[in-house]
Amino acid sequence: MHHPKPRAVRLAAAVIALASVTACGSTSAADSGASDKGGKLKVVATTTQVADFVRVIGGDRVVVTQLVKSNASPHEYEPTPDVIQAIGQAQLLVKNGVGLEDDWLGKTVQTSGFRGQTVDTSADVKLRQGEGEETGKPVDDPHIWHNPENANIMCAAVEKALAGADPAHKSGYEQRFTEYAAKLDTLDKDIERQINSLPEDGRKLVTNHDAFGYYVDRYHLTFVGSVIPDFSDQAELSGSQLDSLVKKIKDEKVKAVFGESSLPPKTAKTIADEAGVKVVAGGGSLYGDSLGPEGSAGDTYLKSEEFNTKTIVGALK
Repeated sequence: MHHPKPRAVRLAAAVIALASVTACGSTSAADSGASDKGGKLKVVATTTQVADFVRVIGGDRVVVTQLVKSNASPHEYEPTPDVIQAIGQAQLLVKNGVGLEDDWLGKTVQTSGFRGQTVDTSADVKLRQGEGEETGKPVDDPHIWHNPENANIMCAAVEKALAGADPAHKSGYEQRFTEYAAKLDTLDKDIERQINSLPEDGRKLVTNHDAFGYYVDRYHLTFVGSVIPDFSDQAELSGSQLDSLVKKIKDEKVKAVFGESSLPPKTAKTIADEAGVKVVAGGGSLYGDSLGPEGSAGDTYLKSEEFNTKTIVGALK
């Protein structure tokens, strides 16, 4: 559940710490991480996915400060003084959008004194809706990147913003986007091929939280349910909901429950045990809300989606 009052207190503490850093004239991580040596664009990217897109399309023309770390939840984030300082120095702020960062980004940006351009990569994406766990009203699903076609749209927004901010190097941004768009198309076709290798009645997914709706829609899987019944990863299942999910898994003859790298696997393991099916957890978990750390099987967007697909297909065969 969200706790706005403690978050405000923590943000205030970060502001005080930032003031101290500035007053002392110290060199912080933000100073080096948002450097504009050689006239490079200073870009802050909120999530692991959009940071990856900016690095790919920006190439050596950008210096990227990534806010959400690998294997961490973008739904919950605590700013540090270095982060606030980096945002204040940036020319572009690139976000996922669809409310994914709303709980923490607005106040953080306001505190930083940021005066650059904010890029909402979701602006041209066709959104899917679900029912909010707390309100029961329709809510837009923020996990747009799990469809490579949407990733292409997000990257187009990044390319446009970078070219607009640095028109002298527009052709480089365009070329890198074109090359990456071709890789996204190849990824899309490969995922479709792999999913289509499964029997239709075996394409059933149970995940740690409701993060794979766009993937399910794009590749025609059946979403049976999730351990956390919400687009956010902060909600909790009641006892009766847990029992209901276990029953659905048995009734639908689901073969596996998939954990996620940014969430603890305990409840997923419990549900899988009660339903008598395998659980994919630990190091083999899906990359749901976050990419993996450098050197992992999911440290880029392309690698994470390939890893997820191979994991899903391998467990459901």
